[in-house]
Amino acid sequence: MTAPLFHLEPGRLDGCAPGSSVVLDGAEGRHAATVRRIGVGEDVLLADGSGRLVRGVVSTTAKDELTLTVASVEQVAPDQPRLVLVQALAKGDRDDQAIEAATELGVDEVVPWQAARSIVQWKGERGAKAHRKWESVVRAAAKQSRRPVVPVVADLVARDALATRAAAAALVLVLHEDARTPLSDVELPAEGDVLVVVGPEGGIAPDEVDALTAAGGVPVRLGPTVLRSSSAGPAALAVLASRLRW
Repeated sequence: MTAPLFHLEPGRLDGCAPGSSVVLDGAEGRHAATVRRIGVGEDVLLADGSGRLVRGVVSTTAKDELTLTVASVEQVAPDQPRLVLVQALAKGDRDDQAIEAATELGVDEVVPWQAARSIVQWKGERGAKAHRKWESVVRAAAKQSRRPVVPVVADLVARDALATRAAAAALVLVLHEDARTPLSDVELPAEGDVLVVVGPEGGIAPDEVDALTAAGGVPVRLGPTVLRSSSAGPAALAVLASRLRW
């Protein structure tokens, strides 16, 4: 069974080397010691969210922390090309479900999109709270799936900002039910950002499709059925990951 992974704050793993000691404390330490009941001699993975991965063996335990002896240290290199999910805001928890699954499938960045047909609106403190929730969902999914790198949750974008981002990307895939090009037929770049754009429940508005295609976007379809906004992005990322990383 793969060792459990816990995240520490950036910088906490700097200087770690085989044979040295590191303390897992705070909320993660309490969870490891009290909830998971991890004991002496068990293997544990520690990550700082930016690619530093430490494997250690528990040497001592306390009520709310573990002390580990470092067995190995690895710096995980970023994947290329980068997979970026542009997820339109959706009602209920559908966008939460989408970004959680996307994280498990290896997405490198998540971009919340205030699409024209999004019912949900991120404004003021409500928007800030929703953004923090997305960060929490992504962080938890990265931990569960043993990812040493936590995907970035970008700032909210609207149509024009998204078109600007699309113009700078290596490839932009616009998931659309009327597209004729299968996703599996698109040639993929070796590096740069690959954007996967998913609309809300009401679909991507025509002017948004026009703006994205003008910026170089390619409308693509996944198959003969129409997927929900919560499943379209993860399905597309699974296809891309199978071609690029698996």
